[in-house]
Amino acid sequence: MQENALTQRLYSLDALRGFDMFWIIGGEEIFHNLFKITGSPFWGAISNQFTHPDWNGFHAYDLIFPLFLFLAGVATPYSVGRELEKGKTRRQLLWRVIKRGLILVLLGIIYNNGLQIRPLDQMRFPSVLGRIGLAYMFANIIYLYTKRRGQYIWFAALLIGYWLLLLFNSAPLYPRGDLTMEGNFASFIDRNIIPGRLYLVIHDPEGLISTIPAIATGLLGIFTGTLLRNSKFSQRNKVLRMVAAGVIFLVLAQVWNLVFPINKNLWTSSFVLHVGGISLLLLALFYFIIDVLGFKKWAFFLKVIGMNSILIYMSGRFINWEYSARGFFQWVGQLVDNPYNILVMVFCYLLVKWAFLYFLYRKRVFLRV
Repeated sequence: MQENALTQRLYSLDALRGFDMFWIIGGEEIFHNLFKITGSPFWGAISNQFTHPDWNGFHAYDLIFPLFLFLAGVATPYSVGRELEKGKTRRQLLWRVIKRGLILVLLGIIYNNGLQIRPLDQMRFPSVLGRIGLAYMFANIIYLYTKRRGQYIWFAALLIGYWLLLLFNSAPLYPRGDLTMEGNFASFIDRNIIPGRLYLVIHDPEGLISTIPAIATGLLGIFTGTLLRNSKFSQRNKVLRMVAAGVIFLVLAQVWNLVFPINKNLWTSSFVLHVGGISLLLLALFYFIIDVLGFKKWAFFLKVIGMNSILIYMSGRFINWEYSARGFFQWVGQLVDNPYNILVMVFCYLLVKWAFLYFLYRKRVFLRV
């Protein structure tokens, strides 16, 4: 979803997207292996942050998915918004938005199941890319057909409506408002309407019903992109506004958490506010350092990843990166004594992936959706 004009205007957006993707493509293994090598409680605590809680609660690793969706929303005013200003009709842009969303859904199905024929009951249809596609699509439709006030109303309605949906309903034989994996209403509906298999048999963290509040995550990104494109505010004022909004969202999330727990599996409304607040603060930091102060060189490593984020994500289904890393750098691992050789090989693994992305960057080959 990156476009040249966008990356020229907001270097920080690609850098933050690259920072986000770095942890998915193998960066988290640095801390897992440090803990494995040292057994230190310090590295153990950090390693634990790169796992997902079983149900309620929040770890840093839970931020990666919604941050990517948030950043896709930030790009909207620069892409769809700019096309509107150039004279494209809403109908034309609607088709483009729907096409992008459905392509991401298709890519998600391929990522889950590979390019092979399987029985329907063995296929998994919900996916990370599928949720990004659907949430992006509906958030952009709202952006196309409603004014700013209407978008804010949609944002609030999606979060409050989802809360009320789960508050006043449950799976059969469970008390109303039950939020366990077995008893919550969203998982119950998913079990009955989604074909194939669910990731956790009785629940799928990328299920259909919990995509409803994910649309609000995309909308929050759109609000932020609209602010950043607004020439009425100075760059420093934009930073302050993002920081203030981020802090307010974090406070509201903790209040809502008392009655509607922060939960990535259900993408609860409190989770939307919590990850939204952190996303705003992170973008404010990257925007201030890169676009306001002009310190860009350090972020080039991240930008290379961020400009081909979907490609490197999908590549894991078709390229054996571990085999490639061993092929080029097994000798390096052999020169390092146990147990640190496993940590060195993690860096070699990341280097091979980055070198591949850098080659594509130099050739200006990008996977556009």
